[in-house]
Amino acid sequence: MHTQRHNDQQELQTRQTIVRLLSTMGGAKEISQYLKRFSQLDAKRFAVVKVGGAVIRDELEALTSSLSFLQDVGLTPIVVHGAGPQLDAALQEAGIEKQTVDGLRVTPPEVLKVVRRVLQTQNLRLVEALQAADTRATSIVSGVFESVLMDAERLGMVGDVCSIETAPIEAALHAGSIPVIASQGETGTGQIVNINADVAANELVKRLQPYKVVFLTGTGGLLDTDGDIIDSINLTTEYDDLMQAEWINGGMRLKIRQIHDLLMELPLSTSVSITKPSELAKELFTHTGSGTLVRRGERVLSFDRWEDLDLPRMRQLIESAFERRLASDYFERTPLARAYVSESYRAAIILTQGVDGITYLDKFAVTDDAQGEGLGRAVWNVMDEHFPQVYWRSRASNPINAFYNSVSDGSMVQGIWRVFWCGLAEFSQIEACVRDAAERRPNLEDPIPVTGAA
Repeated sequence: MHTQRHNDQQELQTRQTIVRLLSTMGGAKEISQYLKRFSQLDAKRFAVVKVGGAVIRDELEALTSSLSFLQDVGLTPIVVHGAGPQLDAALQEAGIEKQTVDGLRVTPPEVLKVVRRVLQTQNLRLVEALQAADTRATSIVSGVFESVLMDAERLGMVGDVCSIETAPIEAALHAGSIPVIASQGETGTGQIVNINADVAANELVKRLQPYKVVFLTGTGGLLDTDGDIIDSINLTTEYDDLMQAEWINGGMRLKIRQIHDLLMELPLSTSVSITKPSELAKELFTHTGSGTLVRRGERVLSFDRWEDLDLPRMRQLIESAFERRLASDYFERTPLARAYVSESYRAAIILTQGVDGITYLDKFAVTDDAQGEGLGRAVWNVMDEHFPQVYWRSRASNPINAFYNSVSDGSMVQGIWRVFWCGLAEFSQIEACVRDAAERRPNLEDPIPVTGAA
């Protein structure tokens, strides 16, 4: 009886937590969609979260709150942390000069002694903060990363991970406790070694192959040339251009290359998110996210003729995305200017001829399971590169209008529609496009009944 009452209290707490999230972040549909997707995963397949020492130092409260929230909704992340800034400060205080080779900290015995102490201190600091918030957490400072010395002569006691022992992690997860793992390894003979935190996290990810990989940073994502966060990167379509872009600095280029190499060794469903601790829940549970989402992605295919498309799959995509029947004669009566579709037929844009030779965007469709993956954005980016002048309409209450506002040059309400445009400078053009969009014949019909509905 006591156990049942405890379970009921836990379920009530979970529901209250979800309601709190819904009130600040997103809609019930997308929240429940992500919760269902995550809860179906094996515990160690949910997420590996890499936390830098600067986050523990500067944003411990936000970090603790976000990790506690995940446990409240029944999800247990695996946390790997470093302690770079704290170690720098401790070495300076001890009068030991910091040395690096190829980005790795040279670790002679006197430095290793400080590394062990600082990592354990920061590990316990995070674990105790979580426990103070009534969140179960387990300190793991050894026993996970079996290592070999990389180059004892040049680097000292710096290890390269050769195998991962998952037993301590699985024991914590089985108890419903967040494993908090320090980036410290041991050789086969028991020698403690220093491991770069990014290397430790990446090796753990390769071993566990989680659905989500999260890097928590102070910047909250990768920044573009204007200092704004890049919301998503589709490596299949964007990687080569990014690597050649002049505005990307060496550190960012290295980070993108490391993420690319990591994702190439993981399932297609795995993604990497770079975000702030305070935005972790929003990044995981809403389509818009908060930070930079990086995926291997898919190729975006381009078609100029309906007959070259798989029309049954295109119809299914549109009807799934809009939850309405597509007019039976849509493909016959709609002149196609260009169609862009992901190779899985989970995201597509259909363009037709508009007024004054300007292209009209007739359909932008993304399936539920692809929302939040950055797939729609990848298709949009390809379209935008080829069609700088385009206009389209959306119902004024459509939640996607936030995205449309971010990618358009302007918009105007016309009746039940909000009409958006890109690349239009003259008012006469804008006026003609707005009128044309608002007066277009509907091509979506009755709503599709929900399966099993009364």
